[in-house]
Amino acid sequence: MILSNAINQDQIASYQQNLTNKPQSKVLERAVTHQGILATSADFSSEANMDPVFSIDLDTGKVANQKQSGRCWMFAALNTMRHHMANLFDLKDFELSQNYEYFWDKFEKSNYFYENVIKTANLPLTDRKVNFLMTTPQQDGGQWDMLCAIVAKYGVVPASVMPETYNSNKSSELNDLLNRKLRKDATALRELVSQGSSDTDLSAAKDQMLNEIYRLLAYTLGEPVTEFDFEYRDADKNYHLDQNLTPQSFYQKYIGWDLSEYVSIINAPTADKPYNHTYTVEMLGNVVGGREVKHLNLAISDFKKAAIAQLKAGESVWFGCDVGKESERQKGIMDLDYYNPDDLFDIDFSLSKAQQLDYGQSLMTHAMVLTGVDLIDDQPTKWKVENSWGEKVGTKGFFVMSDAWLDQYCYQIVVNKKFLPEDIRKIQETEQPTVLAPWDPMGALA
Repeated sequence: MILSNAINQDQIASYQQNLTNKPQSKVLERAVTHQGILATSADFSSEANMDPVFSIDLDTGKVANQKQSGRCWMFAALNTMRHHMANLFDLKDFELSQNYEYFWDKFEKSNYFYENVIKTANLPLTDRKVNFLMTTPQQDGGQWDMLCAIVAKYGVVPASVMPETYNSNKSSELNDLLNRKLRKDATALRELVSQGSSDTDLSAAKDQMLNEIYRLLAYTLGEPVTEFDFEYRDADKNYHLDQNLTPQSFYQKYIGWDLSEYVSIINAPTADKPYNHTYTVEMLGNVVGGREVKHLNLAISDFKKAAIAQLKAGESVWFGCDVGKESERQKGIMDLDYYNPDDLFDIDFSLSKAQQLDYGQSLMTHAMVLTGVDLIDDQPTKWKVENSWGEKVGTKGFFVMSDAWLDQYCYQIVVNKKFLPEDIRKIQETEQPTVLAPWDPMGALA
């Protein structure tokens, strides 16, 4: 069957007549051209339904602020840990150092990139994997398992010990320069491989490159501490001093989680990823030889049951979603009914969750923390969300997410394995994960 590609004048005339025949078309044209699509299509009755009151509501203190950086995954993960620590030690408005983890993540991602460059050095630059590597050698984003790999190797420290810098708060300059260096180093490593250089020569070249990366990061983020004193007052104003700590001993003493017990659960209802199976993503990670990314794909009902079980136990939940879709940032509302472009334009814009993933309409872009849920007859209607965009958005930085929005745009949670049914837990622990392509949407970084 051969279709004519050109639009003809008769078609245009019919489209014009169709528009003319629609009641109020000129009124709508005036409204949308002056106010924009979102404001014109907003249904403010959604605000009443998204009232920030929840039957389960954890007190987690003030929100953090990642500022002009893409470290949401790191902030969200450290926030879940600080919630736990604040409860144990009666701390108020306490934060763990995001900058400390950020330094080591950048450093390890550089080495991870070099290793992948060497592995793919015999492939042409036009190969899709090589192109994927060179498009973004490293970035601010990451995954829960990647944070676990950093914590396992380097520990954690209080924010007071390694505070934020200009470059951690506003990361574009650092990322641009670091990626420029990594691409330059990639040309050298590929050339060495093409010349048949020995492993010893490649290792020496990479060692010099990492030395320069360390210096670049130390100048921009500050050099990480190796030993420190932890000095604080608790909520009752009692003074505490703990001396001669290392980042690893601080983590064990003040947080103490067995991170192997916390696992990534995804909801990806696409045909290539059957439920109740595990998946990993090629070339996704940061620490060479460290914890690999591993996702267990569950139906949305099981996905939510695990999150609710952890919240009921008094523990917040790291989660990843596509935050920009159908959400009102300033008011902190994530609700499918807030904007109604379908009604405004009389066009069906709907896609299923699977279609959005398969056709590139949606993927995980942001990580936050679930700190509450509203249950009616034990079924969720809306969720309380702790963001990391400061207190000037939402309700002092907290958002409200409808359950329908979660169904459509939430892709990942992290829960303790004890909140999973035994048969599902066994799958997560024993099944060898299927390896997905580097560009699979489940490899998206929050």
